[in-house]
Amino acid sequence: MKLLSYRKRDIFGIGIVIGSRVLDINETVKNNFGGAFMDITMDEVSDMISFLCLGEKGLSEARKAIEWVTEQIALDQDVKGLVDLDKIDVEAPIPRPRKGIVCLGLNYSDHVAEGSKTLDEEQSIPEHPIFFTKAPTAVIGPYNNIVYPRVTEKLDYEVELAVVIGKEGKYIAEEDAYTHIAGYSVFNDVSARDLQTRHGQWFKGKSIDTFAPMGPYLVTPDEVVDPMNLDVSLSVNGVIRQDSNTSHLIFNIPKIISILSDGITLEVGDIIATGTPAGVGSAHKLGLMNVGDLVEAKIKGLGSQKNRVVSED
Repeated sequence: MKLLSYRKRDIFGIGIVIGSRVLDINETVKNNFGGAFMDITMDEVSDMISFLCLGEKGLSEARKAIEWVTEQIALDQDVKGLVDLDKIDVEAPIPRPRKGIVCLGLNYSDHVAEGSKTLDEEQSIPEHPIFFTKAPTAVIGPYNNIVYPRVTEKLDYEVELAVVIGKEGKYIAEEDAYTHIAGYSVFNDVSARDLQTRHGQWFKGKSIDTFAPMGPYLVTPDEVVDPMNLDVSLSVNGVIRQDSNTSHLIFNIPKIISILSDGITLEVGDIIATGTPAGVGSAHKLGLMNVGDLVEAKIKGLGSQKNRVVSED
């Protein structure tokens, strides 16, 4: 199923996408649609992380509600809590992560190769995953503006597949990794290249406010047949800049989760951005992002996000 977080006027909600509409989960719990969510409280569905903490129980109850609502729609019946997608403001699936977003650098071989050309020095394929973090305050929704801050002159894009953890774990074996995943989402690892270079470590150049567009959906694993075979692309003003497939990841999803969880507890709601392919602005003939640009990142089956670049001033 496709889950999302949204606002309608000043009211925050989480919902399930049904066609061109969204079923509000809070309303579903309140009314027990189709006998679903009978023993679940409103506090347990107050936000996306709370809902994900319910695990399979929450998803099973959601499926009951979807079945009942679908039947009501077929009978042309009104359903309370069912709203049109175009009548809400879609937020990132997890609007404010509880901790930093874990990202991977240099996890596509073609991105490593283009980096060698850009830096004019040979970069080798990493022997181990390169992990870094982005501040949780960088997260914005899939249609919000990316602010071009006055602290940088080199604003870049990086489309990535994001993995969201759905079950706590530590020392997770590769063969068990997929059982710890709640879902997948589109992610743009917006970067200030000059700040990356200036500060050595990447955190500052990656963590500016609005530098982490995410969404529109969190798509559950049952709808993603093979997360290691998803088309990933990004365009600027309608021109394709990045076009690849997750099959080209150097470190695949199970390996990423297994290595990251060695000695580190992964918790429900943790976000892992798996790296970007070739075609970033710093290496592309069309260059970096500018104020006024419209950036569209998409992953097959997960939806697309469109963000306008605006001036901070």
